[in-house]
Parts: sequence; structure tokens; C-alpha cells
Amino acid sequence: MSNPEKNQGKIITDEDWKTQAQREKEKLQQKEKSQTPRRPAGTMPPANFMTLVNSIMIQVLYCLGQIEDPNGGVPPVNLDLAKHHIDMLQVIEDKTKGNLSEEETKALAMALHEVRLQFVQAAQIA
Repeated sequence: MSNPEKNQGKIITDEDWKTQAQREKEKLQQKEKSQTPRRPAGTMPPANFMTLVNSIMIQVLYCLGQIEDPNGGVPPVNLDLAKHHIDMLQVIEDKTKGNLSEEETKALAMALHEVRLQFVQAAQIA
């Protein structure tokens, strides 16, 4: 027969449960780290004319496959959508003629020139 006094005071723990709980905790921490944190409102770029032009220019470059998507892949080239965004920049240039500062006028003209060159190069490849 077993001696009950021998087993008294001995604590048996389930080590597998502890290991599994630790792994789950580590997975949760990794998931939290990998999620992109939201940008605080104070770090947003100013809402001004140049931000608008840059925003549309970035959309053109994305449509031309020159900017990676958020997952790190290269988006498919969409010439029609790129042309639409370029046309929007042209509308902005036409409608604001004479109402922009010299710096804004030059920046818009340079942006249009750059995206048109990129569009032509992408169209030749496609």
C-alpha cells in the first residue's frame, strides 16, 4: 500500500498548461506589435493645397505600380485610373490659374510633368 504521508505536501503542476499559456501570451504580444498603430491626429499633414496635389500624385504613382501597397506587394498597373488622376490634377491647374502662389504654381506644374512622364513610360511597358 502507498504511504499517504509521502504524497502529502507534494504539489503536482501541469507544466503543459503553463507552456501553452505562455505561447498564447507571446502570440498575442506579437500580434499587437505587428498591427499598425493608428496615427495620432496631431501627426497628420496639414490640409493645404500642396497636400492635395501630393495626395493625387501619390495615387497616380500607385496606379502605375511605382508605390508598394501596404502589404508590401506591387499593385497591378491601372492606366485608366492613373489617367483619371492626372486629368484631375489638370482640372485643378485649370481652375486655379491666377489664384495660386508662385511656389504652388511651380509645384503643380512639376507634379503634372512628372506624372505624365511616368504615365508615358508605364504605357510603353504595358
